[in-house]
Amino acid sequence: MEWVKELKMAITVCDKDGKIIYMNNQSEKTFQKPGSPSILGSNLFHCHPEKAQSKIRELMATGESNTYTIEKNGKKKMIYQTPWTENGQIIGMVECSFEIPFELPHFIR
Repeated sequence: MEWVKELKMAITVCDKDGKIIYMNNQSEKTFQKPGSPSILGSNLFHCHPEKAQSKIRELMATGESNTYTIEKNGKKKMIYQTPWTENGQIIGMVECSFEIPFELPHFIR
C-alpha cells in the first residue's frame, strides 16, 4: 500500500500497547520535531496527557471510534481515531488527521 505513504493526511498506526508501528509522510511531518529522530517505534502514550491516554484506552477496549476537530497554528483539522482489528480482535488504533476549511460546507443527501 505505497499509495498511502504520500496521502495529504496524516495516518498514524499503533499496536494495542501504544507502540507506533506506522507513520505515513504527512504523519512524520506533523509529529516529528525538526532535528529529532522519528517517533516511529516509540509509545504514543508518552506523547499524550492522561485524559487523552484514557480516551485511547477506552476506544481500544470498546471498539468505538472518536471524531473531533482541532485548531492549531492557524489551521483547523479533522481528527478520526478508530481501533483496527484482525480476526475480530482489536489489535491497535489508527488515527487520521487532515486540514479542513474553517467554513466547511455541509450537505444533506
